[in-house]
Amino acid sequence: MIMKSRIIVYSELAEKVCVIAKQAGEFIRQERLRFRQEEVERKHAHDYVSYVDKQSEQFIVTSLRKLLPEAGFITEEGLAGYSNEQYCWVVDPLDGTTNFVHSYAPYAVSIALIKDCEILLGVVYEVCADECFFAWKDGGSWLIKGDLLCASDDESTIDICSHAQRLQVSSQPLSDALVCLQLPYNSEAYNPVIRHLLASLYGRVASIRMIGSAAMALCYVAAGRLDAYAEKYIGRWDYMAGALLVQEAGGQVTTYDGMACFMQGDNVVATNGLIHRSIVEEVQMALDNV
Repeated sequence: MIMKSRIIVYSELAEKVCVIAKQAGEFIRQERLRFRQEEVERKHAHDYVSYVDKQSEQFIVTSLRKLLPEAGFITEEGLAGYSNEQYCWVVDPLDGTTNFVHSYAPYAVSIALIKDCEILLGVVYEVCADECFFAWKDGGSWLIKGDLLCASDDESTIDICSHAQRLQVSSQPLSDALVCLQLPYNSEAYNPVIRHLLASLYGRVASIRMIGSAAMALCYVAAGRLDAYAEKYIGRWDYMAGALLVQEAGGQVTTYDGMACFMQGDNVVATNGLIHRSIVEEVQMALDNV
C-alpha cells in the first residue's frame, strides 16, 4: 500500500494502477493473436465473456490486493467481492468484449477506486492504440502513450505524469458535436429510446458514433475526441473510471435524469458541459416517448 503519513497518495497509486492495467492489456493483446471464436461464452443474449476476461480479472485483482489489501472489489466477472470495506476497486477486465471477439477496436481495461460516494482514481488502458488514460481526484485527467509506461524497478513513484498529456474536454456547441450513442444488450427495452435519439439528433449534430466500449467513450469525451456520450443498462465497472476522467478534464457526468449522483445507477450522460443540458433533455424526451 502506498501511504504517506497514513494518507494514501492517489497520484502515486494511480501510476501503479496504470502499470497493472497495461500489464493486463499486454496479456489481452497477446491472447487476441490466438483467440478463437469457439472460446466465447454467452452470459446473456449478445453479451459475451471468455477466458481472456476471466484471466485478466484474476491478474488485476491479485495485483490490486498487493497495493491496497484492505479494499474490496466490484468486478464484472465476480472473481472477488465487496463486504462494505472502506475502499473498493471497481474493475472491468475487458470492456468491449464483443469488439475484442471480432478484433475490432477499441477495447480496454478499466479500473477505479471508490470510497463512499467518491471516485478517487480511475485508469483506462486501451489495448489496440496502447493508450493509458488516468485521473485522480482533484489531480486532472491524463493520457500517456506507448512504451513510456513501464514498470518501476523499485517501489518509488514512476512519475509518468512528466511524460503525459493533460486532457481537456472540447468546447464544441451542439451543432458541431460528435456524439456517441451506444447500443446496450437490453435491446427490447432500449430500442424505442435509441430510435428517438437517433431521429432527434441526426442532422442536428455533426455526427453520431457507436464504438462498443463505454469506458473508451468516456475517455474520448475527456480527451475532446467526442463531445457527448449516453448509454443505459451498463454496469458500474463500465463507467466508473471513465466518469472521473471526464470530470477531471472539465466535463460533466450525470444520470439520464440529470442527477449528479450517478454512481449507483445503470445509465450515464457525459459531455463537455456546454451541451449537457441539451443532451439530457433529448434523453428525457426519448424516455418519455417509450
